[in-house]
Amino acid sequence: MSFVATRFAPSPTGPLHIGGVRTALFNWLFSKNKKGKFYLRIEDTDKERSRDEYKKQIIQSLKWIGINYDGNEYIQSQNIELHRKIADELLKKGFAYKCYCTEKEIEEQKKKSKENKMPFIYNRKCRNAESADSSKGVNPVIRFKSKITDISSIKDLVQGEINISNSTIEDFVILRKDGTPTYQLSAVVDDNKMGISHIIRGDDHKINTFKQKQIYEAMQWKLPAFAHVPLIHSNEGKKLSKRDNSSTLIDFIKIGILPEALRNYLLRLGWSHKDKEIFTLEESIKYFNLAGIGKSPSKLDYERILSINEHYIKSFDEKELYKRLKIYSEDNKKKIDNKFDDKLLKSIHFLKNKAKSLGDIYNNAEYIMSENLIIKSEELKLIDASSKKIINDFSIRIENSKELNKNILEKNLKELVELYKTNFKGVGQPMRIALTGSRYGPGIYDIILSLEKKEVLKRLNRFK
Repeated sequence: MSFVATRFAPSPTGPLHIGGVRTALFNWLFSKNKKGKFYLRIEDTDKERSRDEYKKQIIQSLKWIGINYDGNEYIQSQNIELHRKIADELLKKGFAYKCYCTEKEIEEQKKKSKENKMPFIYNRKCRNAESADSSKGVNPVIRFKSKITDISSIKDLVQGEINISNSTIEDFVILRKDGTPTYQLSAVVDDNKMGISHIIRGDDHKINTFKQKQIYEAMQWKLPAFAHVPLIHSNEGKKLSKRDNSSTLIDFIKIGILPEALRNYLLRLGWSHKDKEIFTLEESIKYFNLAGIGKSPSKLDYERILSINEHYIKSFDEKELYKRLKIYSEDNKKKIDNKFDDKLLKSIHFLKNKAKSLGDIYNNAEYIMSENLIIKSEELKLIDASSKKIINDFSIRIENSKELNKNILEKNLKELVELYKTNFKGVGQPMRIALTGSRYGPGIYDIILSLEKKEVLKRLNRFK
């Protein structure tokens, strides 16, 4: 195989979609596996919808998940003059023509197509020079002169051979009335300029590929290899859109999904290598290939993402995990005060138990950081007169203990169970509510040992 170069080419018109992240990942892994190059191209020619904030978010998102592109990002709008030059060249060579049809005429054609329940295809009125009417005072668009007869084929590296009747491909616009290039032209010109050898993208681009192939052939440029990846669907089996919950990378960052876990999940979403589920970064690069991509759409499984994230949380070095927790808390505007570092780091081994996200760990740790613990009314209702006696009795025992350790706590709690003729829940639940504000959370021994004796007594003595 000759030198491999791939690209990810998002438009900065919104937050990065999870499907886009997977596309970037597949391109990046393919290039790394082949010891090639992977580039980022920002397709910002849609000036009305493109935003610099989204461009920055795309770059930061790729960095967050560990996808590093080669060189600087390629900004498409900086290359518009070359796009126009190629449009003029196609015009001179007879592969394109000026179309003077008014917007009203085009709308009438679209209306008729809709009435006949047919997809709109421009009627090619201006295709022949003698029929083009330049006297209307209309700035023309430039349309590519698509093939009308026979079929076109591509050998797709995922889907296999794909054929299409050329009669279904319209004479598409390559230059708008204001002289700005369209996606079909810009993408081809840039891919050729960048030396892209493989175009790996969603299978909703198949019709674009057939249009763009004709531009390559007209310019006598080397055609890249194409691989169309099935789309990601929602649980309902519909194409995942930006309107769906948990459809953008930001949605997962906000709840505290680790980048390693999400990268692992997206790798396995529509791709497989034997029965292997968990991949290190090195293994991902080593084993990734296009042959492992399935031909059917994949469903985004939120619970599976959490499950993989839980696996990574459990296997992470605890100091590194705490570092990630600090970053997560800061990014979500609930910064952890440095004065709690020692307590939290000491407690991270149990705070991460059953946690499926950094958000869960943070929630489990909130009682440690609560200097003025607020207990909700529904929890307070569970602490009746008997519970208060248990809390006060335990408080006295704690105050009289020279030290706190698990053996002493076990002994005291066992005695309270027997004394008040109850069970462990009857003792542990009111104690947990008094110390954390909730009946749920870490084990009671862990809770008590994570708080200093003074703080334990302060919280218990509220119920005297």
